Parts: sequence; structure tokens; C-alpha cells
Amino acid sequence: MDRPKEEDRELIEFKELYKSNAPMLIFYAGKYVNAIAAEDLVQDVFFKIWQKRTFLFLKEGIKTYLYRSVQHACLDYLKHQEDVVTRRTKYDLNKAEERAHILQGLLIALDNIDEVINIIRSSKSVQDAKNALIERFGLTEVQAQAIVDMRLRALTGLEREKLEAEYKELMDKISYLKAILADEKKLLGVIKDELLVISQKYGDERRTALGRDVDEVTDEELIERENIVIAMTKLGYIKRMPEDLFKAQNRGGKGIRGMQTIDEDYIENLIVTTTHNYLMFFTNTGRVYRLKGYEIPEAGRTARGVAIVNLLQLQAGEKITAVIPLKSYEDGKYLFMATRNGMVKKTDILEYQNVRKTGLTAIVLRDNDELIEVKATNGDDDIFLITKNGMSIRFNEKDVRQTGRTSMGVKGIHLGKDDIVISMQMSSQGEKILLVTENGMGKRTLISEFSVQNRGGKGVKCYKITEKTGDLVGAKIVTDENDVMIITTEGIIIRTSCDGISTLGRVTSGVKIINLNYDNNVKVASMTEVQKEEFDDEDLKGEGPEKTEDTEAAEEQSSEE
Repeated sequence: MDRPKEEDRELIEFKELYKSNAPMLIFYAGKYVNAIAAEDLVQDVFFKIWQKRTFLFLKEGIKTYLYRSVQHACLDYLKHQEDVVTRRTKYDLNKAEERAHILQGLLIALDNIDEVINIIRSSKSVQDAKNALIERFGLTEVQAQAIVDMRLRALTGLEREKLEAEYKELMDKISYLKAILADEKKLLGVIKDELLVISQKYGDERRTALGRDVDEVTDEELIERENIVIAMTKLGYIKRMPEDLFKAQNRGGKGIRGMQTIDEDYIENLIVTTTHNYLMFFTNTGRVYRLKGYEIPEAGRTARGVAIVNLLQLQAGEKITAVIPLKSYEDGKYLFMATRNGMVKKTDILEYQNVRKTGLTAIVLRDNDELIEVKATNGDDDIFLITKNGMSIRFNEKDVRQTGRTSMGVKGIHLGKDDIVISMQMSSQGEKILLVTENGMGKRTLISEFSVQNRGGKGVKCYKITEKTGDLVGAKIVTDENDVMIITTEGIIIRTSCDGISTLGRVTSGVKIINLNYDNNVKVASMTEVQKEEFDDEDLKGEGPEKTEDTEAAEEQSSEE
């Protein structure tokens, strides 16, 4: 007796689910298809849900699940309609071309009717007549057969006009059918018109009442707001992953595999953001493109992802060099940019709020220069420029006057021989600057050890570069609460807490942060910080990093060149 009661309870819950959601779902489906199809598709979704009893284990996210299911059903329906119309159009086009071909031969015959008659009369058989017509007028077998089968009434002026009118009509039809097959917009237009005809012919009064605020439902609102990690490789592959795939580890660990890479490829950027934030992609040529977080296809931890060129209309020779997440465009905010050769620029962020699909010019670059990093600022921050040879300069962004979107900028740091800028940071990001080298060494240094200078100087030493450390590859200003993710050229990722990395002076070599496979010449490729405010789940913190190991402190004093 218990089982029937359980089934009755399920049925009652299901009826309530249908009653409370069906009207809004039908209205939503009406954005994609006609009213008749909308109601059928919604009912089909609920039928499948009942079969699987999906509503029993989706108590919290059932509404989102319903809208996504209806959306997918509508898109599948439209895809089917597209396939049907395409097949039908191809069939009609083939038949029209066959008939036009025959009419073309008949019109040739009528233009040369006396000669055609003489050829037919003088031929011993029908086949001889067809062969002669083919040879004389360059006809096909089908056209020649139609001519020999032609009746005498076709010789009248009225019949000829009919043939010419039919041929002209067929050629117009052929052009129209070819246009439909060549242009997806026209194909979708045909589907829309046919759905409207069906709706007008068979539609009747709605039998269900619509709920309020149904028209406020948008596709974007159906996407869950969640923290995500965007991974992008040097060769331009990108993917979206749930943030909770990466748990904090102790410093010095070996990490986990974050992406399956191909030869000579590795993860170059890791961005922690949310599904609904903007992602602004800046390229080496000084252009900017934009996507929302949810527009990046989701993939597994070890999946390669998709090529960024499939998502952005990059120009030839362009590659992504800077990516920044952005919640909104606010007045009084700026984008501060830095180039590889030490140029900097500050522009009002509102100048970038209307980014076209084809991109927008973000900065004008000199020859042999590239844009390397972009930050959103408030107009009164201290800017840090860090170079691969261990130099750094700190200056206030007010030293850089605001310029337009298509300006070149001014000199931020005077570089030494064979040196380049690898990072730009802001003092508002934290109290210490974290520096990481290509051989897995690193340290934190108080930003208070860096005095504010005038823009354009040589700066001061920030790291003691040795053969053991290798060149600097990453620099981030962080807090003790931040986590960092370090990525190797082999695709290995380690996440660790900043408070476990030693705090040392400016001119020191740091401690080991990640164990590298030196046999395979593995290097650190890049580093990104995980900002604590982006996450709500306290379980993401691991046991914490190990105590710091002994460090090599340099005896030399910092030198201001």
C-alpha cells in the first residue's frame, strides 16, 4: 500500500510543477517558434521529465533546468526545420533546373525550326535524328529527346509564348532557391514565414493563463552565476572550468594537470572571474575584443578547449597578450596599459564600452612593440612595472595624463639592454609583490620597499637574478589571504597560499615554490592570483602551505640606476 501512495505524491508534485511553470515556459518558447510548436515542445519537455522523474532531485535548480530544456528543445526543433527546408529546397532546385534545361533545348529548336524539321525528316531513325541534333546544336541527350517528342502545336505563336514565360519563371525560381541555400538568414526567413502561416491557419485561443513578468526572462538570466576559471594557452586555446576543480596545496607540491597541451604549447593565462562578468581580450597589436564568461565553452580539467579564433574575429598575426575581467563600465574608471618596451597609457574606460565583434583599437603601438598588460584603475593608484632582468619602477598614475583610445602613450620605464617589461601591477592590489622565476623560485617583498619615482626612470632592483633562478616570468601584488596558481610549460598547475611564501628584501633570490621536471627542461610559464573575494566556499582552502625553507639572501644593497 505504500508504493501507490508514493506514486500519488509524485503525480501531485508533477502536476503542481506543470501548472506553475508551463505558462511561462510556453511564452518563452514563443520567442523561438510559433505558439502551436511552443506548446507542443513544452509538453514534450514535461513528458520527458515525468519519465525520468527529474523534478524529484532538482528541487533547487528546477526552474533553470526547465528553461534550459525548453531552449534546447526549441533549438533542436529549429535545426530540424532548417534541415527539412534545406532538403526540400535542394529537391525543388533540382527539378526546376531539369525542366529549365529541357525548355532551353525546345527554345533552341523553335529558333531553328526549319532546320530541325529537315534534320528529322532526313534521318532514318529517331536515334539518328537525336544524334544529328546533338551534333548540330550542341544539345544534350535529354534536350534532343524532348525535341523529337515535340508536338506540332508547339510551333504556334501562343505555345512559344507559354514556353518562354515558363522558362523565365523557372529561372527566377532557380535564382530564388539558390539564394536561400547560399544565405542562412534567408533560409531562416523562410522557416519563420512558414511557421507564421501554420500559426495563422491552425492557431486558436490559448488555453493556459500566462504568469506575470514572463517577458522579463532572458537567455542570459538562465545561466547560473558562478565562479569560474578561464584557462588560455600560448597557442590560443581557451576553456572555462568550475573554480572548485582547483584545491589549495602545500607549497613545493607537484600540482595537478590543468590542461592537455600539444607540443610547444602551455597555459599562459588563468583568469578567475564569474560567468556574467565581461572578459576583455587585448592583443599584441593593441586591439581589444570582448566576451562574457559564459560565452567561453566549458571543458574538463584536462581538455584542451577551443581555439580562441573560433570565438573572436582576430586579425592576421594577432595573439592575446592580456585578459581582464570586468563587472561593469563605470564613470571615473580608467584602463591603464603597458607595453613590452616600457610605454604606458591611461584612457577613460567608457571609451571601451561599445566593443564591436571585429574588435576595437585600444592603443597605437610603435614598431617592434607589443601590448603586454592592462589594468582597470581609479585614477589615483601607484603603478609598478617589472622587467625580466629583475628591475622595477613605481610611479603614480597621475604622472600619466589621460589620452584617447587611439593614442600611443608615454614612456613608463627606461629599459636596459635586452630587457623587457613582463608585468604591470597596482599598489591597491595588496601589500606585497610576489615574484616568480622560470625555474620555480619566488618570494614576496613589501611594496613599501619601493619608493615612488618619476615616470620614465630606470627603477631599482627587485630580484637577484642568477643561473639557479632564471629570468622573472611573473609578478603579482598580493595579500596574505590570496592564493596563486602557477603554470608550467608542461601544463601542470599548482595552487598555493601566498602567506606560505617567504617575505624577503628586494635584492634576494627567493625560495622554491614548485618542483619542476628539469630532465625535460620544464619551466614556469605564467602565474595568476586567485582573489579571495571572488569565492564563497570556505572549503577551498587546504591545510595551508608549509613553513618557509631557508632562503638565500643577497648581501648587496639595492641600486638605483
